[in-house]
Amino acid sequence: MDEQSSLIALFTSSFLAATLLPGGSEAVLVGVLLTYPELHWQALVLATIGNTLGGMSSYFIGRFLPNEQAMHKKIGQNARGLRWINQYGAPILLLSWVPLIGDVLCVAAGWLRINWLNAAIFMAVGKFARYWVIATAIH
Repeated sequence: MDEQSSLIALFTSSFLAATLLPGGSEAVLVGVLLTYPELHWQALVLATIGNTLGGMSSYFIGRFLPNEQAMHKKIGQNARGLRWINQYGAPILLLSWVPLIGDVLCVAAGWLRINWLNAAIFMAVGKFARYWVIATAIH
């Protein structure tokens, strides 16, 4: 696989891993960095963008769910992700990279109508930090 194909695969796996579909982009990132170490920053940026866009797709799924007050009260009292979003707001999306809860946080943020730009910024920072730690660990 050449450099461009590797970066496309990384972007795609990063996007899909952040949606409600299962997947792990970390292994693809490691493979790209071991094969093409000169692509360090390009790989980090593309993985972050792909993963953030995937998280935002979950956010927008939540945004289109009905936001009726009674439903909000009923679900909000029982769902950990919703409680965290209500309590901490957009900054909790720094944890959007965490397996299992990250998807819930992204959907909950959309459902609760957290500002999309704030959501995207906090998601991107958290996701970049995770990829940066992985990339640093293999060098």
